[in-house]
Amino acid sequence: MGDPVTLTPAAADLIRSLRGQHGPLMFHQSGGCCDGSAPMCYPAGEFRTGGSDVLLASLAVDGVPELVEFWMSRAQWDLWQHTRLTVDVVPGRGSGFSLEAPEGVRFLIRSHLAG
Repeated sequence: MGDPVTLTPAAADLIRSLRGQHGPLMFHQSGGCCDGSAPMCYPAGEFRTGGSDVLLASLAVDGVPELVEFWMSRAQWDLWQHTRLTVDVVPGRGSGFSLEAPEGVRFLIRSHLAG
């Protein structure tokens, strides 16, 4: 079984750009309303995680000196634990809380069953 979370080249490019603007980054995906089913990108540590969250991956991104943590709410992971997740980028506006919102693009998850 491979890593539960990977990045497309477009997502890695955007992460490098956002890292240059905002410093170290993290992702959290809640599965709730208000774009909660999309991965939200924050400055590292800005989103407080706790016992109701699972650290799925610490992503190494070329050109980013530290790992980028990807967290998901435990309730969401319980539903998606049999999938592999790929962080991608598409044109459009996502949540105003995610760092990429002003860029005219948004992160999204592409999933497939683990095999």
